[in-house]
Order: sequence, then structure tokens, then C-alpha cells
Amino acid sequence: MCVRKSAAGNFLTAVAVVSILVGSSDVHAADSTRVTLGVTNLTSGIPGSGPLTTDQIQNWLNDPANHAVLEVQLPLGLNLGQTQIKGIEQNPMTRAKIELGRQLYFDTRLSADNTVSCASCHHPQEGFARHTATGVGIDGQKGGRNSPSSYNRILSDRQFWDGRAGSLEAQAVGPIQNPIEMGYTHEECVATLMAIPGYKIQFERIFPKSGLTIDNVGKALAAFERALVTGPSPYDYHEAWRRFAALDDEDVQDLKENSPEVYTQYEEARDAVAAAPLSERAARGLDLFFSKRVGCSNCHVGANLTDESYHNLGIGMDAKSPDLGRFAETKVEKDKGAFKTPTIRNVALSAPYMHDGGLATLEEVVEHYNKGGTKNPFLSDKMPALKLTPQEKIDLVEFMRACTGSFPHVAAGRLPE
Repeated sequence: MCVRKSAAGNFLTAVAVVSILVGSSDVHAADSTRVTLGVTNLTSGIPGSGPLTTDQIQNWLNDPANHAVLEVQLPLGLNLGQTQIKGIEQNPMTRAKIELGRQLYFDTRLSADNTVSCASCHHPQEGFARHTATGVGIDGQKGGRNSPSSYNRILSDRQFWDGRAGSLEAQAVGPIQNPIEMGYTHEECVATLMAIPGYKIQFERIFPKSGLTIDNVGKALAAFERALVTGPSPYDYHEAWRRFAALDDEDVQDLKENSPEVYTQYEEARDAVAAAPLSERAARGLDLFFSKRVGCSNCHVGANLTDESYHNLGIGMDAKSPDLGRFAETKVEKDKGAFKTPTIRNVALSAPYMHDGGLATLEEVVEHYNKGGTKNPFLSDKMPALKLTPQEKIDLVEFMRACTGSFPHVAAGRLPE
């Protein structure tokens, strides 16, 4: 929102006002199909305790509201990317589909030895990633790359560090048949699920034309992962308050008398930034992050603070046989050693960092950028040495920590008997 005073001193809105959705849940509480991800309860499971019985699942499926297609909105900050949402036209989100995906996400029965689930490498208690350098699959096998975070994927189409999966649906079923991850085949996975009555009836009801197939396993998992959205952070509240920060008492009174809707937004923004303020260090770090000199926002840009593109930062390129990343998919030489830009949102919760998990802390990440990466013939031209002062390094880390918002509540248990 942009505002100004007219010559007569009246306070006018110069640009159309949109709701900033601070602290709210559904946009229209009376409309149960219009929901704001990240603050609406979609991932806490079927009510109750213990394993899901067939009767409980059937009762859930008998409620028509659970099959209504959801009109999803993004929360404050992420809502700037509302028009960039991916995949929901091809795979509409419903409460029943999200719940089925939640069950599959935590179920180790999708692995060959019943020990590994999606959550084993992307766990809600570890930032929907894992605090290990690389993923760990069946029989303790270690993968070659760090587990990417599985939240805010609703704004992304190509998945994995190298972008080899063209959709979240394709990504979701890939690890099932990877021999060092879940170690199953898709056929064995479907047969296992078919033998579990609770799963069988859900697939038949949610996908009446095709039933239980590996493609529909991917659709359910993708629907759940698209519901994993981060809530507003101190950074978002700070940016929302910028619209009102310059108003004086006369302006505020004018809003209150003549624009009650905008005045409500003013109050919400004021209260939110007071409850979750940006520290002085983080505020300085914000200015550095988006400055031309430091240039973090050359790649960490947009609503989710990522360009969803691929860059060579030099990580691992000094190895004898370096991981060539995106090059394996494109065969374009400039893509050698290039990996996908991760989001900065909630990044403080998902250490270690980089595609190989080689940097343990955000401080180490900043130091890597400060030196201009690891030199190699394919190093991104966006990797100059930054020459940061010790205080500037601290400030950048504090800003990244201030990009931390809430996660939706996710039930890890309550799986079909």
C-alpha cells in the first residue's frame, strides 16, 4: 500500500489496498474452502489418538467438506508470490488429499525394510530437513547430498538440488525407488499400501477414477507438502510496517475516521511488529542483504527469497571428482557445479548447509560468500569477494535468523492400522 496527503490534507490511498493478513487465519471464516496456508489447521491429522482405525477413516471420508477443493492463500510475506503458486491446477488440494499425504509422509512402510519414511530426511523437528550432512537411507546408507527442506514447495516446480524432477509429484515418489534411500520399487510400494485397508479406501475415495497408483501416491504427498508453508517472520512484519511507519498522529486519526479498513491493517501491522520486532543487528543485516554491494538478493529474491535457479558457488569443486549438479541434467557446460538456490526462510532451523552439507553454521555460510566462494572455471559471476567487516557478518546472520516464521502443526503419528 502507498499513501499520501492531498492538498487539503486528507489522507488518501494512492494504490489499491489489499489485506496484509497479519495474525489472521482464513480470509473468509464463513467460507471453509478458502484457507490461508501456514496458519490454517490442515496438517494436524484426523482428530483422535492412536493408530487410525478403518471406521475413523471412513467417518472422515464421509464428510463432504473434506473433499471440497481448497482455494489456498499464502500468509504475509509469502503472499507476494500468490500468482507463482505451482501445481494446484493439475493436482487440486483438498483436506482429504492433504491428510492422506500426511500419513504417507510419515509411514515407514513405504520403504523396503520398514525403517525409512519421507520424514526420515525431512523431519518437522529439524526444519523439514535433517541435521546430517547428507540423507541417510535404509541400512544406514548415506546419500551424496544434503536433504533439502520440504516446506514452501508450493512456489516451486522443479525439485531436488539439480532440478531433475519436473514437479513436486515426481519428486515425492523418487526416493521410494532409490536403492540408497527407501529401497523399494513403485510396484512393491503400491502392493504394500493395497494390503492396508485404511489406505485402500482413502485412495478409492479420493481418486475414484484411478484408485491406488504410484502417481496418486505422488499426488497425495505433493498436496501435503504444498500445505507445509512458513508463517510470517519478524522480517515480514517489519516490511508490512514500512507502509505505515512514516504516518504521524494526524495521519492515523484521518485513517481511523475515513478509512476504517486501512486503519485496521495499520493496527494489525503495528501490533505485529511490536510483538516480533526486528533487532538493530537484523535491520542492518537486511540493508546489507538487499544492497548492491553485498548482493545476496541477486539470488535470494522474491516472496520465498530464492530465484529457484542454479548457481556454482564453488562448493565441492576442489574435490578430485566433484559433484557437477545441474550439468548432469542439462549437459550445458556453464551448469557444471551449479545447484539450486535454497530459501532463506526458516534457514536457521535446517543446518548444515549447501548441497553437500559441508557448512555447519550460517556463520560459515557467510564466510564462504565473503571470500568469494571456491574458485573454479564455472564459478558464478554473482560470487565476488564481499570484504565484510566482522560486524557486517554478524548482522547478515542475524537477518537470516529474523526470516524465521512458524511452521504449521503437523501430526507425525495417527497412521492407518
